[in-house]
Amino acid sequence: MPISHIEHFLIQTTDLEATRDWYVQVLGFREGPHPDFKFPVVWLYLGDTDVVHLTQGGKNVSENRKAYLGQQSEATTGSGVVDHIAFRCTGLTEMMERLSRSKVEFRKRMVDDQGLFQLFLLDPNGVKIELNFSNAEAKGVTPELMASALPA
Repeated sequence: MPISHIEHFLIQTTDLEATRDWYVQVLGFREGPHPDFKFPVVWLYLGDTDVVHLTQGGKNVSENRKAYLGQQSEATTGSGVVDHIAFRCTGLTEMMERLSRSKVEFRKRMVDDQGLFQLFLLDPNGVKIELNFSNAEAKGVTPELMASALPA
């Protein structure tokens, strides 16, 4: 069976609450149920689907965490080997207003040959987030950079 879609990403953080609050307040996720792994986790949902998982990271994670998930990196900032997490979105104007109200800086990009208008931002841990909207929603919004304008 071929892969059909992204299921979730796990982000390791030193501050579960602040990271959870950012995804809930800024991007509109909701916290939902998760299994009891015997180590701290938060699962964030869009609708009925858990798509972002959070757990504690760094040098001092629990032995349960190490036993269950392993630990390839002690990094707690930056995207590491994962460059970004991308989400398909609607409501470009509302999202830009929400980000501005939350004092979250974002960059506006356009991939005209794919019909995508994109916002790029960083979560509290320095993980890059890509929000993809239909170009049709971007009427009157000027991107700071278009993919077609990049040098060949």
